[in-house]
Amino acid sequence: MNSPIFISGIGTGIGKTVASAVLAEALEADYWKPVQAGTEPTTDSQWVKDNLSNTRSVVHPESYRLKLAASPHFSARQEDIAISVQRISNEIPIYNRNLIVEGAGGLLVPLNDHEFIKDLIIALRAKCVLVSRNYLGSINHSLLTAAECKRDNIPVAGWFFIGYESGYENEIMKWSGFPRIASIPIVEYPGKSFVKGMAESLKETLNDMLC
Repeated sequence: MNSPIFISGIGTGIGKTVASAVLAEALEADYWKPVQAGTEPTTDSQWVKDNLSNTRSVVHPESYRLKLAASPHFSARQEDIAISVQRISNEIPIYNRNLIVEGAGGLLVPLNDHEFIKDLIIALRAKCVLVSRNYLGSINHSLLTAAECKRDNIPVAGWFFIGYESGYENEIMKWSGFPRIASIPIVEYPGKSFVKGMAESLKETLNDMLC
């Protein structure tokens, strides 16, 4: 069985869910978001489910589904819940194909008082795809994320870039030492046809680099 593919990023709101959907569609992989913080207007799991076209991918239920859109440790505290990396690890879905696991925010988003998203990646023995969105400051955020992965020996498959607006990708790849897996444009309302189109155009590359 392949190692889970963990989707993390250089921050929040940069396109991890869209990247996860494209990967799940291209690889006909299962999808799992173990910690969901914020349920309005919809959850990431529901968005992915609504925007996949293939009939093989399974969207698995979250281990923690928290109402407040905030850092998971804070959202959980409001509901008198303690998030446990061990519990999440024990609840990893049984999957017969690739499994896309979407994190919350970046590597150092806290899950509780002493565990972070990076600890979950390590516990799941996952390989990581890092999502970087092109904006002023993204080089710094990308290289800090890459450095944290290297410091903790987290295996990184490469970068999934969101946005064609700049030439930052080549510098980020050069200075991090991680390759580009894919680049997709920023669109205001990505939907089912966008996910399918991107997946079809990237399918061969994604299979070669991730499977």
